[in-house]
Amino acid sequence: MDLLITLIVSFLLLVVSTLKGYFIFYPLLASLLLWFAVLVRRGFLLKDLIQMAIAGAKKSFPVFIILLLIGAVTSSWMSAGTVPSLVYYGIQIINPHYFILLAFLLTSLVSLLIGTSFGTVGTIGIALMIMAGNSGGNSNLVAGAILSGAYFGDRCSPMSSSANLIASVTQTRLYTNIKNMLKTGFIPLILTVIIYLILSRLYPIQITDRILVSEIVKTFNPQPLLLLPAFTIFILAIFQVEVKLSMIVSIAIASLIALFYQQYSPIELLNFIFRGFYLSEPSPLQSILIGGGMIAMGKVVLIVIVSTALAGILADTHILNFIEQFLHSAKSQQDLFLATMLIGTVSGAYGCTQTIAILLTQQLVKKRYQTLELKDEQLAVNLENTVVMISPLIPWNIAGLVPVTLLMSDFNCLPYAFYLYLIPLFNLLRKPKDVRRE
Repeated sequence: MDLLITLIVSFLLLVVSTLKGYFIFYPLLASLLLWFAVLVRRGFLLKDLIQMAIAGAKKSFPVFIILLLIGAVTSSWMSAGTVPSLVYYGIQIINPHYFILLAFLLTSLVSLLIGTSFGTVGTIGIALMIMAGNSGGNSNLVAGAILSGAYFGDRCSPMSSSANLIASVTQTRLYTNIKNMLKTGFIPLILTVIIYLILSRLYPIQITDRILVSEIVKTFNPQPLLLLPAFTIFILAIFQVEVKLSMIVSIAIASLIALFYQQYSPIELLNFIFRGFYLSEPSPLQSILIGGGMIAMGKVVLIVIVSTALAGILADTHILNFIEQFLHSAKSQQDLFLATMLIGTVSGAYGCTQTIAILLTQQLVKKRYQTLELKDEQLAVNLENTVVMISPLIPWNIAGLVPVTLLMSDFNCLPYAFYLYLIPLFNLLRKPKDVRRE
């Protein structure tokens, strides 16, 4: 009974905090302390629980520097005009009869380049919603296409925090995982494109607001040079250069552009990199082009630390051993994928964040993967194809709540986010290849 009460209380803490917009670190910490109290009451030594928590948190240490660099990349790209230029050039190719399809493709491209769903939605996603806002079309359909595109890159970009986290905790190579994700996501991508193409023709969106384009031109003066930081990431990713080095090179190039082309001072640039980008002069772009920064990602690091500590305790105490018993019924790769999907869904609903869902699911299923002698790469791609895609479909999980809020939409857009559920459904139905350990 005490376990059930703890699960319910910690779940309510996370859900209420998410819906109220509170910093998720505090309810996470409260949940961690609550689990400490219950487990000590059950006979576990406090020092052992602390060691379990530390061991769990250590698994995520390699990703910390990447998270901080992602914050620096986002803000440096904004200050250089790279993100505004991506928005500017993307808008130029919009056609009313293909608006929904292009909304998906453009957000997919931007998310692949910058690796963050929130950053994608908060820039070109908002721009697309504003452009379509006065058309009288189905705004939920546009929001669903944007959400799908935003998680295309969140799943398989070399700059994605979730992709790097999964590579870290599964001890796999990032670029090997990306290759596997592209293979398992190709057909769902084609199906998604076809669906959005049909819907685009059925429901054309007439663009009625071009003010963003003129503001971007006036503020950043877009030209191909400003895309160089993004192009650098793309080229280095092709040659599989270590992602931290790729981001450092991109930050350096963006910083030079910000200093010498956008005429920001070194102090302003450093402020942007650490605290996030913002426009000091009044502009319609002020509420759109804002964010990034290492401090903001520092908050994500705190969430990851507590999440991994909690996941470590729940796994090492075997307090959720009924789930392990459930996993014993999984005899094949397909059965295990289904089990991973179900556990990932529950973890996403319980943890309210994509990070907790990833870490908790990985901790709970990894032993069964080892028992069936499946490679670590299979666990990694299964996590990408389940937890990462399903979390945004849970209304109170911040993976979906934040983008939907930014898009000024509601959860009626989720049925239109086809890519998010075509990925797990396709991989559930397809016959997997034998990927057992040699």
